[in-house]
Amino acid sequence: MPIFEFKCEECGEKFEKLVYSNEEICCPKCGSKNLKKLISLFATSGIEQGSSGCSSCSGGNCSSCH
Repeated sequence: MPIFEFKCEECGEKFEKLVYSNEEICCPKCGSKNLKKLISLFATSGIEQGSSGCSSCSGGNCSSCH
């Protein structure tokens, strides 16, 4: 059961939704079914420390690197 990110084409609301098989998804703000599935990055359980930093900052200076 993956979590997907959506953007409502009617009101612009962005939200995440845990999607079960053939569940019909609606915008939680306006109820529209006119949604666009967004490309999401997945989280990892550990970020390697290195001189290049993490994928967010590439410099080793952000809160994700520490």
